[in-house]
Amino acid sequence: MARVAFTTFAILKQPYGHPEVQEFDDLTPPTFEEAENSPGFVARAKEDPGQSHLTNFERDWGAWGKFEVPRFYTGGRTDDTDSRACTLSLWADLDSVFAFSYGGLHRSTLSRRHEWFLKPEWPTYAAWWVADDAVPTWADACARLEHLHDHGSSPFSFSFRRPFDADGEPTRVTPPGRPGAGS
Repeated sequence: MARVAFTTFAILKQPYGHPEVQEFDDLTPPTFEEAENSPGFVARAKEDPGQSHLTNFERDWGAWGKFEVPRFYTGGRTDDTDSRACTLSLWADLDSVFAFSYGGLHRSTLSRRHEWFLKPEWPTYAAWWVADDAVPTWADACARLEHLHDHGSSPFSFSFRRPFDADGEPTRVTPPGRPGAGS
């Protein structure tokens, strides 16, 4: 069996704490909570507790590895200059992560991304298959985003527009409410 690893990456117009992006920052905890309660959700990268005084780049992320960002990020790495928004998660299947990404609070936040984020010249997400006992790392996420940018969708790293199944064959994502959803 296999699970879907999924990463997102965007660059805020201003660093965290700036009023222009504060609403996005305020929506992050309830969006994470919604993800964690979504069908098919397995796990997400979380720093070990008690590290709020450290930057994301300094925190211990356990099995998810050292925090890293793809080459597209040229912003700061301190609390006052950090302007990247990224996630790394595991899902039971493609349909589940697709349903979360384009439904609920995440969908309404996604529809407002132009208010908070720079227009990307890179993929804003990537998906890939991992073994059931594997935990993807932040370095894996960076490599998959960069590969998707450089080479397009492939079994190594893909988008919802051109997804692949766990055997590396082209497949389709079934939107929620359509026949075959939840498979």
